[in-house]
Amino acid sequence: MRKPGFLRLIARLLAMLAALGIAVQPAMAQSVLRDTETEILLREMAAPLVAAAGLDPRNVDIVLINDPSVNAFVAGGQAVYIHSGLIDMATSANEVQGVIAHELGHITGGHAINDGGGKAATGITLLSLLLGAAAAAAGSGDAAMGVLMAGQQAALGKYLAFSRTQESSADAAGATYLSKAGISGRGSIAFFLKLQNLQYRHGFSRNYDSEFYSTHPMTADRITTLEDSYKQDPAWDKPSDAALEARFTRVKAKLFGYLAEPALTLQTYPMSDQSIPAHYARAYAFHKQAFLDKALAETGALLAQSPNDPYFLELEGQILHEAGRPADALASLRRATQLTNNSPLIATLFGHALIATEDPANLAEAERVLKASVARDRDNPTAWYLLGVVYGGKGDMARARLASAEQQALQWNFPAALQSAEAAEATLPEGSADWLRAQDIAFQARAMIERTKKRR
Repeated sequence: MRKPGFLRLIARLLAMLAALGIAVQPAMAQSVLRDTETEILLREMAAPLVAAAGLDPRNVDIVLINDPSVNAFVAGGQAVYIHSGLIDMATSANEVQGVIAHELGHITGGHAINDGGGKAATGITLLSLLLGAAAAAAGSGDAAMGVLMAGQQAALGKYLAFSRTQESSADAAGATYLSKAGISGRGSIAFFLKLQNLQYRHGFSRNYDSEFYSTHPMTADRITTLEDSYKQDPAWDKPSDAALEARFTRVKAKLFGYLAEPALTLQTYPMSDQSIPAHYARAYAFHKQAFLDKALAETGALLAQSPNDPYFLELEGQILHEAGRPADALASLRRATQLTNNSPLIATLFGHALIATEDPANLAEAERVLKASVARDRDNPTAWYLLGVVYGGKGDMARARLASAEQQALQWNFPAALQSAEAAEATLPEGSADWLRAQDIAFQARAMIERTKKRR
């Protein structure tokens, strides 16, 4: 039997980890939010900071995670993961730039742990430590308590001290990158003040336990240190880019409308608010409630102000397509695809609408836009699936199976990917580019299947 006191301690530690934002699951276990407008904005916000860090902006990804908690992290490679909850709490692009600068400091400092798989981004976690202690308790509660309160706590202290050192290093690096990019640190300070208020709301006052269990230096100390540094920088009084801030405000509203319950969206962005961000948010709210006329009225208001905005056209097309009117969505989605030079995500949505019309005359255009989509973004399983549907509709089963293999490999369904790739390889012209690609996928799938067996 486990002692109740031990279980309470485990529960308390887990609660602390969650409140402090320490990851207890792989990043890929959470869903990634993909949106062309949002990705372009985040990339442009980060670009001057990435350059200041001495990295190539083309090789650094800013990934948005669907998670309401206020967090951002790096986990191997050159990618910064930002939770949707952080975007929701931020009130300016400048605040998010401060966070990105800090996370870039982790990348350049080599602080992230790479799990070697390249795909399953795993952040630093203490869950294994806690589960190990819990397992020990199943055999001997007294011994486990002793281990936890002595050796394990000492190990935990060393780990957390190391993490706090990394955070201080990333703070300093982030301040340097903001300065080099000519971006004010006011947003960074403003965001840290919000984090401080969040800590207080969770009851983490400054005492031994809260400082010991925090993986970051205490927020008040960070604010004091950084504010001294930022105020000496020439960019301190430099205003943030107005156009960038306007784009952030509308993307934030778009994200809120997409994720929040419709009632909360309509409360936050009431009908009396006729701004572009409000129309954006309400369009999603009404769409989720299946109020098609109201949703289209909101997109109509957006397009009345900017008739050639590709993202307003994309939203109108998405609403019509998902409401079961794909034929009516084609004009908006075709125009959005053209205006964004075949942006992969928008082209994929357009291809989906073309297929959904069930008109064989649309298959040729669907094939063209979907091939353009995967040519620019090979890591989009939806596009590969739809391209397989097109090939199947044309009777080209060899390439349909190859497209399925691409999709299944991206979704880590390696047994199915192996089966599809081998079937494609058997019927494709030997030596052709597609035949060679089928071989590559089969080889990758076999290797991953064997690796999984060894881990077991």
